Amino acid sequence: MARYTDAVCRLCRREGMKLYLKGERCFKEKCSFETRKGKIPGQHGSGKKIKKPTGYSLQLREKQKVKRIYGVLEKQFRHYFEKADQKKGVTGHNLLGFLEQRLDNVIYRLGFASSRAAARQMVMHGHILVNGKRVDIPSFQVKPGLSVELGRRAKENDTVKAAVETAAGRGIPQWLSLDAAAFKGQVVSVPSREDVTLDINEQLIVELYSK
Repeated sequence: MARYTDAVCRLCRREGMKLYLKGERCFKEKCSFETRKGKIPGQHGSGKKIKKPTGYSLQLREKQKVKRIYGVLEKQFRHYFEKADQKKGVTGHNLLGFLEQRLDNVIYRLGFASSRAAARQMVMHGHILVNGKRVDIPSFQVKPGLSVELGRRAKENDTVKAAVETAAGRGIPQWLSLDAAAFKGQVVSVPSREDVTLDINEQLIVELYSK
């Protein structure tokens, strides 16, 4: 499966905002976004500040930002947009809904992993049960009524336990419920636009793909 394998901190610097791609490290002083704030990545970017994009560039940057937040490449992202456009309702809201309902994102949002990348790895390694059945597809769409639970080995992992404890302070979105003691979550409803608290302007993405 194709995925981004380069340094992820440079992505935050390129977008000019924290994307929280490295879990707890993003909240520490050692975060490279903080230590090199305002500097774009690359050998020619050390002395240059990020310029505010305009027009087409603004739309493109917004799409790139959302792709990087959720760890989705172009082909799959366009597929989500096409599904969102065909579905009733606001296209931009539908798009974010599909991204939020990805299994790897649900694992992250429940606090079972400190980042979406770590959550994706847990899914691919077979540590996740959906309604009691093992699912190893990160893009699996988790619908209301389904339960998501960690496998036995994952429940005994100290890193996972620490992530769950940290999640209590971060908060669980209203469309999910969590039984932290059992390492089990439930999808209560479809995520709404208000549940996506990241600084995202989905309308710019709709305008980009509608050209």
